[in-house]
Amino acid sequence: MHSLSPQAPRTASDSPLLWDVFCRVIDNFGDLGVCWRLGADLAARGHTVRLWVDDAAALQWMAPGAVDGACAGIQVLGWEQSQDASKLASLPAADVWIEGFGCEITPEFIARYSHFTGAIGQIDQKPPVWINLEYLSAEPFVELSHGLPSPIMSGPAKGWTKHFFYPGFTARTGGLLREPGLLDRQKAFAKHGHRTVWLAQHGVDVNAGETLVSLFCYEPAALPALLAQLDALPTPTHVLVTAGRAAAAVKHALKTAPMRKLRITYLPALTQIDFDHLLWACDLNCVRGEDSVVRALWAGKPLVWQIYPQDDAAHIPKLDAFLDVLDTSPSLRAFHHAWNAEQAPTATPVLPAIDLQSWAQTVQHARERLLQMNDLTTQLLHFTLKKR
Repeated sequence: MHSLSPQAPRTASDSPLLWDVFCRVIDNFGDLGVCWRLGADLAARGHTVRLWVDDAAALQWMAPGAVDGACAGIQVLGWEQSQDASKLASLPAADVWIEGFGCEITPEFIARYSHFTGAIGQIDQKPPVWINLEYLSAEPFVELSHGLPSPIMSGPAKGWTKHFFYPGFTARTGGLLREPGLLDRQKAFAKHGHRTVWLAQHGVDVNAGETLVSLFCYEPAALPALLAQLDALPTPTHVLVTAGRAAAAVKHALKTAPMRKLRITYLPALTQIDFDHLLWACDLNCVRGEDSVVRALWAGKPLVWQIYPQDDAAHIPKLDAFLDVLDTSPSLRAFHHAWNAEQAPTATPVLPAIDLQSWAQTVQHARERLLQMNDLTTQLLHFTLKKR
């Protein structure tokens, strides 16, 4: 199974394009997750994508078959191949270049296609639409910066223009990734026992009346406090822990704080489709990073986000901007600040009480508003057509 979404409906104005998407894996595979999801959405809409990535290892579990070319419409290429003149000579010029999160396209690639000679002998054909796809943020600068041009002042592409494209949560931004039919698939998952079947397939034995909590995190200082709080709830609780850092963090916490009744299941690495299913199956989703918080929003369940920690607490204003745009309830805001606090090892983090009902209302209201906006891929397509 791979992460291509079902074929999206086409319109008469659609014209298949060739996209080059560039991605450097900085940490934790979030960049690759977003770039793959974008590429999969474009391919499902009838476009062709070449994904240039410096470390494609995570695709083996994120999108099985992707590296081997099993996902229709997407070709995965090594970053070093974008510097290989003989390889580039065999590839046609793309209509669009996407620099994922400000990664810079190699000079060799730019030089090759800035002097590209087309198959019919036309020299200096129209330059590609060149887009710097930025990180997701709800901060005010996003609306001011979205769509701004950046002229290329030197090098073989001198005279071309790159544009900044900012995902976001308001109408004056580029929107959020949301493939067509996503909510219909979620509704179908909730019917006919699909949730129960999926959980069983992934080794999760659910007892009647259990509250299911997904945990996808780094190493929050408040993790032992969260586990203790869940263990003390009057209703039985079952935590589904994702593979990797979250699993290691939970096992470390349990060495000094064993649980009395809390049930814990450690999950295998999940494909992007299965990660969506996890979010749909649970009653509370603890997520980390950019791609996952967007998927948790679309799931419409209570969520807690661990934002990627930065030096000097530079991530906290970004967290507050996100909470503001969600019109977050006071209890959910307080929980987020406690969950994202970097406290000293001797400190005992205190977490506010979990309020699933009010938190669900917050997320669902935000989701309804966000659904009124065009998704990021649709906006990228509209932007590209205007610039071509």
